[in-house]
Order: sequence, then C-alpha cells, then structure tokens
Amino acid sequence: MTRYIFCTGGVVSSVGKGVTAAALGRILKARGLKVAIQKLDPYLNVDPGTMSPYQHGEVFVTVDGAETDLDLGHYERFIDENLSRNSNVTAGQVYAEVINKERRGDYLGGTIQVIPHITNEIKRRILQIPKETGAEIVLVEVGGTVGDIESLPFLEALRQMRSDIGRKHTFYIHVTWLPHLGATNELKTKPTQHSVRELRSIGIQPNMIVARSDYEVDQELCEKIALFCDVDEQAVVPMVTTKIIYEIPLNMEKLGIGDYLMKGLKLKERRKPTWRTWTRLTKETRRKKPEVEIALVGKYVELQDAYMSVKESVKHAALSLGVDAKINWVHSSDLERDRSWEPVGNSNGIIVPGGFGDRGIEGKIMAAQLARENKVPYLGLCLGMQLMVVEFARNVLNEEFANSTEFDPATPYPVIDLMPDQRGVTDMGATMRLGLYTCDLRPGTIAVEAYGRKRVEERHRHRFEFNNAYRSVFEAHGMRFSGINPDNNLVEIAELKDHPFMVGSQFHPEFLSRPTRPHPLFVAFLKAVCNRAGVQTPADNHKEILLQN
Repeated sequence: MTRYIFCTGGVVSSVGKGVTAAALGRILKARGLKVAIQKLDPYLNVDPGTMSPYQHGEVFVTVDGAETDLDLGHYERFIDENLSRNSNVTAGQVYAEVINKERRGDYLGGTIQVIPHITNEIKRRILQIPKETGAEIVLVEVGGTVGDIESLPFLEALRQMRSDIGRKHTFYIHVTWLPHLGATNELKTKPTQHSVRELRSIGIQPNMIVARSDYEVDQELCEKIALFCDVDEQAVVPMVTTKIIYEIPLNMEKLGIGDYLMKGLKLKERRKPTWRTWTRLTKETRRKKPEVEIALVGKYVELQDAYMSVKESVKHAALSLGVDAKINWVHSSDLERDRSWEPVGNSNGIIVPGGFGDRGIEGKIMAAQLARENKVPYLGLCLGMQLMVVEFARNVLNEEFANSTEFDPATPYPVIDLMPDQRGVTDMGATMRLGLYTCDLRPGTIAVEAYGRKRVEERHRHRFEFNNAYRSVFEAHGMRFSGINPDNNLVEIAELKDHPFMVGSQFHPEFLSRPTRPHPLFVAFLKAVCNRAGVQTPADNHKEILLQN
C-alpha cells in the first residue's frame, strides 16, 4: 500500500519545505522506490498562472500543461520524474470543484461545509497521485505555516488521512526555523516548540522535525527539541543553510534520515543507495573553475526566483562544461534609460527570458540588437525569441514599426501575432499554448547539432507566435527557422546563420534541465559563451558529470 509523507512548515514561510521534500524524494528513489511529490497551496487562486512573479516567483509548467508552483521545478530536478497537474493543488481549485458540484446538485441539496466536503476533496486529490503514477511513496508539501487560517482545511485533511489509511502508512515531518539572537549568540528553540504545539492542537503529532538554521546546530539543541516536542532524538534533523542545494540529499543521508524513514514506514529498500554522481556534482560545484559572465536581461530581476529554472539550467550546463557561470542580473527597463549597459557589455553571453506585458520590452530588444551586431552569444526563451525576431525586422529588414501585436495591436508589421485559436479569448488563466509539443529540427542548424537528434518535445507557455506570413523574407535575409511544430507548422526555434550562437526558442527549455542531465540548448549556449571568453572546456569532465545514478 502507498505510504504518504506529509511536510508542514512552522515559524516562518519560505523555510525550505519544497527543497526538503525534493531531497527526501531523491533519498527514497535512490533506494529503488517509485516516488511522486505533490504541493498543496492554501491560496484561493486557481493556479499561479495569473499571479505576479514578484509575489509568487516562477510559474513552472508540467508536461500536461499545468501552470504550477515553482517548487514543482525543485521536485522534478531532484527526483527526475515528470509531474502532472495533479501535483499542484490550490485552495481555489478545491473550493471551485466543491461549489461546481453543489451547483450541479451532486450533493442532493445537502448543506456544504468545510468538513467533510472540502477536506474530502483535498483527500481525493492526494489519493489520486498513486492511482495516476503508481507511486509507492507520495510526499505532500503544505504551503504556508501552521497557524495560517487558510491552511486549516489542508491540515485537517492530513490529520484525517492518518485514520483513513492507517498510522503505519503516514509519516509527518515538520520543517521549522531556529532564529539566531546576535546579542547572546545563540539559537532559540522556543518558536519551534510553539509551532509544534500549534500543530499538535490540530491533532497532528510530527514524526520528524527538520530544524532549519543559518548556523550550526549542536546535539544538545537537538536533544532539547526532541524532549519538548515529543519526537525521537534521531528524528530531529539539523539542516544548516548551504549554497549548494544539491548537497542536501547527501547531508540528509549522512544523518541517517533515509534509514529512519524506511524503518518508520516499514519499508525495505530494493537497492543500496549510491551517491557517486551527486557527490561528484557537489565536488565539481565547489571546485575552483574558470569563470564566464552572462547577462540575464529580464523584467522581474528584483526577485530572482522569477527565473528559478533558468538560473538552475545555466548552473547545470556550466557544471557539465567545468566552468563557473556568473549571472549579471539586468533590468530591461534600465537599458531603456541608458543604465546598466556595463554589465551587459562586459558579459560573454546574453539570455533574454520569458515574460508578459509591455514594460521593459524595448530594453530587451536593445539587448538582442547588441548581441546580433557584436556577435555575442544570445539565448532567447519564449518572449526572448519573439523580441529577437522583432529586432531583426526593425534593424535588418528596416521595418521601423515592426512589433508584436501583444504590445502594439495596430503595428503595420506584426511579425509576432496571436494564434488563430487565441483570437477572442478573454480569460487569462490556462488559456495559452501550454505543455509538451513536438518540434522537428532542420538539418545543418545549430539546434540540431545541439540536440543531436531530429525530433524533440518541449514545454510551452505562451499565447503569441511567429507570423508565418513573414517567414520567407526573414529567411532571405539570414534568419533560419531551425525548429518547426509538425502539427500546425508553427515556428519553434529561430537562429541566425552568420552568428556564433544567436538562438531563440518559442518553448521553455529550462523546464527540462536536470542537474545530471543539462538541457542541450543551454550546453550549446555555454559552449559559445566559453569560446567568446577564451575558456577551454574539458571534454572528459563533461562526460563524467553527465553520468546518472
């Protein structure tokens, strides 16, 4: 029978529950178990797709086209499994489903209440995961902290799960923060004690406590937490902040967390965990390496979490080539005001990522122009590809008013336009081209050389496309369309012929990059960056790092 591990948070939000759940998933998968992870978000939005990146960070897209929380990116990168829309549940989805059922008469006129109707819907969605995936272990992370009023239905559902499926099939982990007082130079456990007390008042006794801290946690402190929170001493896990998140599963393994979980869930491992690849990965991260600089020209750079997958993909590719990639974060609006050009000019490559809205668009176009005219390696992702096309139309085809109809509906030269099936769509949530689509690669191009095969599948999140009416004139002037969707003849990849590397993808390759298997387009881009910087990449190291467990 499927086992369920529930991760709750206390003291403060953003304490690291997502990475903790992902690392635990990696530990269990290393023992030969089939693992899936789910995120429960208490906010009333139906999904993160229409939420501000400044509030929510990146919107991660699954293979089946769900717009989800950025923690799903961590999950996929750690356990290397493709997740689905069922892996991200929001309170908005739950309430909407229950209300729709009530409107249809499914409840036969009964009074609809949080208990049992809302909690039953939450449990139904949790129990759906093993039916869909065949997972033997389902890790469930609850967003927010204990004590948040909006989290109460989710926590009550988790409490009921213990009775529904049995104690031996459930395991509760509470992730808390140990604040440090500078005046006395000590870590305080009292907030953790209060947080656990709050959790117990709801009816959940944690089986394990992960104590997060920026400082070393001594054994005496762990014993104190165990005593006051009524857990085994071995089940108090000190988790000190590290700059290398891929080191966390290794640290947990050293503390015996994997064995403790297996014993607590009464499971037998199918194989002995081997950490050769992950150990090599972390050692390579710490090793002193040649440095290259990349300018990331974005609209939301004040919150780097808005580009979490892009940042991690650059890191994966750089590690595979034996270099350090320093990202210079540049706000595109500053370029429009003639500021921040120095970090762009000093960089060995430029990335222009996705985004929505017309703010800062001209700055991104200016960055694309600099890359084209100065032969600087350029990688455009979704919007970055579209603006690369707009820049080409303006400055190579001499169409001064060329634009995307997203930003100028009246442009006389709409090189980027709405797809036909998007015309008339008014809803914003989940109405774009979302999820996995096929892309056929053209022989003799940078793209096919990077991938090493003729057909690929990539994840999308966009509404506007390259306007095929202009394809021939673009190709006549030096742009080639190296990736095409075979089903609807839409452009997926555009690149320049006479340029070391100027490639734009309509899709988001960053969603498929993994620490031990970096995405080919990012690797090809980093190779071009290294060539420009005069940095040699050791081929042997490349092969070694890419080995998987």
